[in-house]
Amino acid sequence: MEIYERATRVDAPLADVLEFHSSADGLVALTPSWTDLRIESVTGPDGEPNPAVLDVGATITASMSPLGLLPRQHWVSEIVERDTEGEVAGFTDIMVDGPFPKWRHSHRFIDDGDGTIVYDRVQYELPGGPIGRALSPLGFVGFEPMFRFRHRRTRELLEAD
Repeated sequence: MEIYERATRVDAPLADVLEFHSSADGLVALTPSWTDLRIESVTGPDGEPNPAVLDVGATITASMSPLGLLPRQHWVSEIVERDTEGEVAGFTDIMVDGPFPKWRHSHRFIDDGDGTIVYDRVQYELPGGPIGRALSPLGFVGFEPMFRFRHRRTRELLEAD
């Protein structure tokens, strides 16, 4: 699997950054409009709809059509890890159904005094079998604008004026 990583410092407390990223509303706020993201459903670990916090076992069913040019892609992600204690917190989601044969996204938030380091790590394989695997190192071309937006938007929404 290939790996994409990005880190940014946000001038906001760890607890605030974690709380913001731990909800479906946070996902929507951090996704560029050009992706045409639609959250179709969010289900908690016990089957309850629209939980306030995405905890282990929660699933998100969503779709997007980048730039409105590509066919709508549907996927289901599941939260498989969550750690909220200590100076490093975060969660991990995996794609259980969707366009990527392998997708594991770890969101880490590291206490940095009066701020927080936001760290994303995506392990992935592009679709297309052997050709997709061969082209997977080029995945950063698509990921970089998306994660640059996510990190910039996190700063805009969470940093105090």
